[in-house]
Amino acid sequence: MRNSTRLILVMIFMVSMSSCEWEDNPVHRNNFVQISKSEINSLIDKSLQQNDQFTWSTLSDNELYSAIIAYDSVAVIGYQPLEISEINWNSIDVSSGEWSNSVKHIIDKVEDAHSRDGIKIPDEGLLSNAHDQLPFLKIKISSPAAVAALRKMGEVRFVEPYTYYYSEEEEDANSRIMSKLGCGNSPDSYLEPEDFVSASPSVKIPWNYYKSNIPQAWAKTTGKGVTIGMIDTGISPDQALLNSQFNSGNSSGRYIQKYGTYVSSWWWWANPDGPNDKCGHGTQMSGTIAGPRGTSGASVGVAYNANFVGVRGTGDVVIEGGNEKDGVTDALVLLGNRTDVRIISMSIGSPLSSGQVADGIRYAYARGKLIFCAAGTSTSLTTWYGVIFPANMNETVAVTGITDAGYKRCSNCHSGSKVDFTIVMQRDSDSDRTSLTLAQSGSAPSRVGGSSVATATTAGIAGLIWSTDLSQSRAEVLDKLKRSAELYPNRNGSFGWGTIDANKAITLQ
Repeated sequence: MRNSTRLILVMIFMVSMSSCEWEDNPVHRNNFVQISKSEINSLIDKSLQQNDQFTWSTLSDNELYSAIIAYDSVAVIGYQPLEISEINWNSIDVSSGEWSNSVKHIIDKVEDAHSRDGIKIPDEGLLSNAHDQLPFLKIKISSPAAVAALRKMGEVRFVEPYTYYYSEEEEDANSRIMSKLGCGNSPDSYLEPEDFVSASPSVKIPWNYYKSNIPQAWAKTTGKGVTIGMIDTGISPDQALLNSQFNSGNSSGRYIQKYGTYVSSWWWWANPDGPNDKCGHGTQMSGTIAGPRGTSGASVGVAYNANFVGVRGTGDVVIEGGNEKDGVTDALVLLGNRTDVRIISMSIGSPLSSGQVADGIRYAYARGKLIFCAAGTSTSLTTWYGVIFPANMNETVAVTGITDAGYKRCSNCHSGSKVDFTIVMQRDSDSDRTSLTLAQSGSAPSRVGGSSVATATTAGIAGLIWSTDLSQSRAEVLDKLKRSAELYPNRNGSFGWGTIDANKAITLQ
């Protein structure tokens, strides 16, 4: 899904960068003073504290350029022809003349800025790459003037770094701790008897399902005929219940499909790594959404008769690296283009917005998808900011987790005005006692918490509702979720409409 506009061989590009043809370090050109990453992070912190969100458009030209060159010096540029006042995401064709002309104008503008800064352009042109279905391109820049020039163009919607690791606290082996927070999926060595209910044929129903009346809803619907998509870290090939035993016990006549859009290698010719989960988070979410009601004693998913399409769009739960943004964006396009997929679950995100991922969200939304996103799961040191991206977008439904002691957010969950729904998923008396799901392999359940499992649970409930009448629209399903919620018709400033009642939702007209 990455169609090159001008793509030169990486080795040629690297040689050019190191040769005398490329002038002095642009950091010192035209009185430009590079802003440190710690200073940029302070600006981000301030925005999150004041506005509960951060967008790159709030930075000055110097600050933005500093962020771009902090890692790979690649800028992502969203574009739109001057003659188009509003993008029609349902019929957009970026290969048409007016769109391709905008790409050419942008590349010409960037090359002109480099020339004015005294930076020689390689004969092959600057390294650039335009997405083949969405209106953004990536381009390697070495000119401080390029950012200012781009931001003045009427055809440019946004300019931002391709890669920026805000979660990186130290540049050492222990960095990106937050990013690895969602990884790990080992079975729990001991389950309190109160934390599950055994049911036929041989499954464990997680305790928190009863807080949303999910087992009661199963008497009427189990998700048959609905296809739910997930964008996460993939699905474990060693978990038989998400492979050869997906149809087992009371789960039958459905399909599971797995894809990979994430490329871990930085080489431009590398292909996606495939669908296999190397983190564990995606397997946990898959088990919650659609794990079978089987015969091995494992935990059961919410919509255990739904079809399931899992896409490995990222390597971990935080969308920060450029390859992660590409993987998630391409996964949104993949699922958006599938007519069978009605629901997309995304238990991933970032404190920082991404224009290209936002374009992917709008593309999928324009094709009728109901998109659930995690409000945020992080350490106690970072839960002070509100709902993360992309859960804070108008096109998505934000979900967070609470304890069983009323509307008290879970120990690592985010809350805020952008939250739409809550799911009970943690014991107030013991933060380690969360929901249950499938481990990387075997039938012994693993623990899973945060807004991640709350989001996956809600996506499964939406599948139950849609299954009762496949002719329903996205708006009708969302309305039933809202009217079934505990706080409706009032909306709480931190917890939205509150906790969903699945059994009530499927009976609403």
